[in-house]
Amino acid sequence: MKRIVMASSNKGKIAEAKEIMEDYEIISLKDAGIEIDVEEDKNTFEDNAKKKAEEIAKTLENSIVIADDSGIEVAFLDGFPGVYIKRWHAGSDRERNEAILERMKGVPKENRNVKFSTAIGISDGYKTISVVASLDGLVSENCRGENGFGFDEIFELADGRTLAELSSDEKNMISARKKALELAKDRIKNEFEV
Repeated sequence: MKRIVMASSNKGKIAEAKEIMEDYEIISLKDAGIEIDVEEDKNTFEDNAKKKAEEIAKTLENSIVIADDSGIEVAFLDGFPGVYIKRWHAGSDRERNEAILERMKGVPKENRNVKFSTAIGISDGYKTISVVASLDGLVSENCRGENGFGFDEIFELADGRTLAELSSDEKNMISARKKALELAKDRIKNEFEV
């Protein structure tokens, strides 16, 4: 089976990648024996993902690295938090989500539009490309659901459920990460010799 190193230690992201990119053996940085921390200091999800994939791929031989950067952009907050979420609030996912909900307190439903974007950088250390996918929704009034990670518990879909209230199968059908991973799978097949 062809091997791809995923620049993440997030078990949720790795499990999602394994489900979607079943033609490949997806291994984490830790499983690949890599300890590198790439600073995500770019202004877009796409540029952060490309930087991370390329820097890690340059430390390996004959390996494809995929790295993602994702987050939400709240229209009412002029696209905040976007790429700045960890720089703005260093706490846990729950603490970050509660801080966003605090900023959205009293904002009516029609002004709670949010976009979840996932960018995936793909690199072999010589060539680096990227894909981006997104999902539209609303910022919920409170944290809801036990499934998922990141912003899932405050990202509300048109049917009123948050991403964290979906089963993993339901989430995988619609998630921005799923769409981006499928695009990445096609690009890898067409543009890299794996």
